[in-house]
Amino acid sequence: MAINFQIKDKLPELTARLVETYTQGDPLNHLGHCPLPNYEVIINAIEDLKEVLYPGYRRRDYLHRSNVSYYVGWLLDRLHERLSMQIARAFCHGAGDDIHCTPQQRMDYEALGQKVALEFLEQLPELRRILALDVQAAYDGDPACKSLDEVIFCYPGLEAVTIYRLAHALHNLRVPLIPRMMTEWAHSRTGIDIHPGAKIGKHFFIDHGTGVVIGETCEIGDRVKLYQGVTLGALSFPTDAEGNLIRGQKRHPTIEDRVVIYASATILGGETVIGHDSVIGSSVWLTSSVPPYTTVTMEKPRLRMRGKNGDELQPPVPEAIAKAPTSPK
Repeated sequence: MAINFQIKDKLPELTARLVETYTQGDPLNHLGHCPLPNYEVIINAIEDLKEVLYPGYRRRDYLHRSNVSYYVGWLLDRLHERLSMQIARAFCHGAGDDIHCTPQQRMDYEALGQKVALEFLEQLPELRRILALDVQAAYDGDPACKSLDEVIFCYPGLEAVTIYRLAHALHNLRVPLIPRMMTEWAHSRTGIDIHPGAKIGKHFFIDHGTGVVIGETCEIGDRVKLYQGVTLGALSFPTDAEGNLIRGQKRHPTIEDRVVIYASATILGGETVIGHDSVIGSSVWLTSSVPPYTTVTMEKPRLRMRGKNGDELQPPVPEAIAKAPTSPK
């Protein structure tokens, strides 16, 4: 391709105009001395963490008892180095020190990053035990599933829950920004949006999964099952006298143990509690609490059909009903 240098000569002027927009206070740039957490490094760390949590299912094969210790040890060492730096950057940014960070502040944040990264990695054995229950929940809850291996390889619900549980551990350690980066990456891959601040119990299963939303202050008990399109969201957003959102309040529902919520159900509000052992049917809209052992379903809808000329038509009778024998009078 022949280059038109008359066109390219216009790029310096465009560059100057663009850089001029990077004024102080511009929210669309970060030009401080301390960089933000690196998105690509965080995603690579997630892949390493999944390798530790599910050895033999991800990138490295031919793992066995004589070499797995070496491999996992190498991964943990690399993870600690990567996460220490990224967590340090997140704490620096969260404290507002990243624009003018002094050398001493940088050293303090790096020391904090190393400490918190180790505290996070120390939770991995317990996270594996919890995730084993989530894998079992998927197998127990889906008759189409042939094996636990199929769950680990194929189920987007497990992918989203795995990354959520990692992000939730970092959230509990008060690490800024990184937990949301992790769960939003999982959201983009699976269509499942779980805020890292949500509290989710053991033996949790999201079937199919696309379109599921679980809000920040949602609390979910043990042995809960959700289907695609379920929203556990906020009913409203309270504001202060100046119209600013009031943060830190419980805005999302509580789902107690052994609840099943079917596809496209919407449950809203921080005071809404779904009692244990309840079943919420498809397309239900709930903004109030439900006692335990309750089944909530929509009334059966009625089809309405019109012909080309606008005349009302009778909906077709299902074949099974049409062929059913009539009772003698």
